[in-house]
Amino acid sequence: MAEPLGRHPGWPARLGPLRVPAGVVEVRPPRLWDGSAWSQLRRRDQRHLESWEPSVPGTWADRNAGLAWPGQWSALRALARRGMALPFVITVDGKLAGQITVGNVIRGSLCSAWVGYWVATHAIGGGVATAAVALVVDHSFAAGGLHRLEATVRPENAASLRVLAKLGFREEGLLRRYLDVAGDWRDHLLFALTTEDIPNGLVADLIARGGATSP
Repeated sequence: MAEPLGRHPGWPARLGPLRVPAGVVEVRPPRLWDGSAWSQLRRRDQRHLESWEPSVPGTWADRNAGLAWPGQWSALRALARRGMALPFVITVDGKLAGQITVGNVIRGSLCSAWVGYWVATHAIGGGVATAAVALVVDHSFAAGGLHRLEATVRPENAASLRVLAKLGFREEGLLRRYLDVAGDWRDHLLFALTTEDIPNGLVADLIARGGATSP
């Protein structure tokens, strides 16, 4: 019989490191003092991020100002402590480079959640997102006690589609007019993985294929 899971399994945790072309990738819980770096990246990359993220009331500058971070950090931490999410930030060579969150965690007979992420434009194409997703998926299936993870991506988001393809996510269908993004209801492709799909783990497979090394 499996051991019972804790109050908030899989969180907090530090994951990695993995070395990829862009640098050394690690994943850790968000911190209150991440606000300045987070705001700088988000405001700098507004044009890129707005194309893929769900529409939210308010201006981009206000939602992504340094003063907005404490509220977001507190909300993420509260969800994690209730066992409803596993929120992390992504670092490259010790510097903040994005976020990755496992959300809508459902236990019981489903044991499922979704995974979503963003990476700063300067780190795109360097293997950062692939390494971060691999680390978090393995962690979610092991310490997190989950059985299935889903990811939804707009068909136009070539970079994210490449990440999921590299990691072996299975395409399961098209969600019509699924999310309001950039002012309109957008179709999204649905991808998923279950524990049976990756018996050796994504990180081990990524290293075996030469996509990353363990420093």
